Amino acid sequence: MSENRRSRNEKPAKKPKRFVWLALPAALLVLGGGYYGYTVYQNRQEEAAAKKVLNSFIDAISDQKYSDLSALLTEESLESNGFTADEVSAKYEAIFTGIGAESFKASGIEVTPDDKDSDQFNFQYNGSLTTSLGELTELSYSGTITLNDDQAKIDWSPQLIFPGMEGQDKISISVDNATRGEILDRNNEPLAENGTLYQLGVIPGQLGTGDEKTANIKAIAERFDLTEDAIDQALAQSWVQDELFVPLKIIEPTDEMPTGTSLKETTGRTYPLGEAAAQLIGYLGNVTAEDIEKDETLASNGQIGRSGLEAAFDKELRGENGGKIAITDEDGAEKSVLLEKERADGKDIQLTIDAQAQKTAFDALQNQAGSTVVTEPKTGDLLVLASSPSYDPNKMTQGISQEDYDAYEQNEDLPFISRFATAYAPGSTFKTITAAIGLENGTIAPTQSIAIDGLKWQKDSSWGDYFVTRVSDVASVNLKDALVYSDNIYMAQQTLAMGEDAFRNGLSKLIFGETLDLPIAMNPAQISNEDSFNSEILLADTGYGQGELLLNPIQQAAAYSVFANQGKLVYPRLLKETEQKDKEVFKAETIEQINQDLTAVVSDANGTAHSLAALNIPLAAKTGTAEIKEKQDEKGQENSFLFAFDSQDQGFLMVSMLEDRQDNQSATGLAPDLLTYLAEHY
Repeated sequence: MSENRRSRNEKPAKKPKRFVWLALPAALLVLGGGYYGYTVYQNRQEEAAAKKVLNSFIDAISDQKYSDLSALLTEESLESNGFTADEVSAKYEAIFTGIGAESFKASGIEVTPDDKDSDQFNFQYNGSLTTSLGELTELSYSGTITLNDDQAKIDWSPQLIFPGMEGQDKISISVDNATRGEILDRNNEPLAENGTLYQLGVIPGQLGTGDEKTANIKAIAERFDLTEDAIDQALAQSWVQDELFVPLKIIEPTDEMPTGTSLKETTGRTYPLGEAAAQLIGYLGNVTAEDIEKDETLASNGQIGRSGLEAAFDKELRGENGGKIAITDEDGAEKSVLLEKERADGKDIQLTIDAQAQKTAFDALQNQAGSTVVTEPKTGDLLVLASSPSYDPNKMTQGISQEDYDAYEQNEDLPFISRFATAYAPGSTFKTITAAIGLENGTIAPTQSIAIDGLKWQKDSSWGDYFVTRVSDVASVNLKDALVYSDNIYMAQQTLAMGEDAFRNGLSKLIFGETLDLPIAMNPAQISNEDSFNSEILLADTGYGQGELLLNPIQQAAAYSVFANQGKLVYPRLLKETEQKDKEVFKAETIEQINQDLTAVVSDANGTAHSLAALNIPLAAKTGTAEIKEKQDEKGQENSFLFAFDSQDQGFLMVSMLEDRQDNQSATGLAPDLLTYLAEHY
């Protein structure tokens, strides 16, 4: 009994084996967790490698670096499809170049492990690209990526070029080019047309080899104002073969053709008036990748309007090419169509411009910096929009040499700018408007004379050393005298007499601050930089067409249309289809009074436009000179203006400007040929 008691009080002996078996599952758990973590890590690394090779594959296509593809493809897939790596690269190059592929983009990229093969991943993505026929979308790509020695490569097949391709399939393209619409004048004479051009090219096989080839290329470069590098680059294009015609540039037909050259007739854009209408009509340029980014409907091998109306109406003029891109078998039999599009020719644009008047106006400017605008004032039709000096839009479209382009760029008279849309202080031609406002508000009495002493005047000593100056020392001046002699002092005094509020109220009835409905870039006409003159001097200067007043020649012609329309302002229009628009500004009797004085500017022997009387044309006119200078006592740049219109039938109205006129030059002196033409035809 005591023995049993002792055994109950003693602690039981330890059993090591029990504790060993209890600890073993925990050890296995630790080992298993490490193996699982390694597997997850390895899987992630493999997936990252698969994604990387797919992105590299897509980037090579997008960047058109097809030679980079060879390192990304498994040898087994190439062999099973009957291609070498170089042949795959060449096939991509030929197909994508042939269809004018640009801007390849991939979206919805997915890479997932293959459930059946741990060494493979499946991928898919959607592709899109722009071709010479437009955008090709909804291309669904899929395939596999194989891992071998921790390196991922794509299992290539032809369906990775375009879905549906297999074996030795090819891609065919047929293009039905849209005809670009023409730009026509009011008489249907072409201002931009599709004419016959002559394409200079070379036949590589006829150039010879070695030194002979080098000599022939040099002779071609010298004869046609090309560089040898440019010819070499043309010959290095992937599609070039010995017997194929490789185009170089558009030239005039010639009998002097060096060895290896050839001429081909082609259709292209031509501009019959050349320099005479360049800023208005503009020119074309080849479509770039940047253009396609902005408008994916553009064809990669097409042309787009770069300036002028060619740019403003590019979409309407361009139309849309038609054609078909299809998958064919190796014998050329069509299997499926990737893209098919019906051709839509461009629309013709008819202008109000008179081509002959445009040419006459441009020639009259004699390559000096200036512009001429002519309207048919009763309708607002713009007959002439000429700017000088100019450039040749045919060269710009067909291929201009660097030497010729540099000459334009370095010309200080800026031939690329449209002076008819460039704002200037209008000078004394604007006195006509000031006079009309003064007559309307009663501050100007037409027969009342003002005594003026000398050639300069200031209101009082508060003007400091500033004076208004005039050219003719006439002691007593009324409205007619002020317009005939172009008297700045009279107009300055009358503007001060009416005051800023009345003057601005009269000006506000014109077109200041308005955006004209014209496809020409220009800023609205302005009265002053601020809403108020804040200066009597600035108010006085504005009254005779200077100060901060700014109107371009088109806006001047629009404002001055009131004198040919009994006080009605007719808005300018450039397209025949545009609706005519006008508004009443001045009373008919006000305009009649001023027009009598404007005819005297021509007929009176003292008139500033009296030289035009010799033309024996019924004219009303006003000349102007706007001086730009830093200080009052120095001689500044002088811009010469002429505003003239048909005083009998109001058939035409012109505003001409000569920028920085030199001694013995004026817009009036250059006008006779144009005025004679207008009088005969309008």
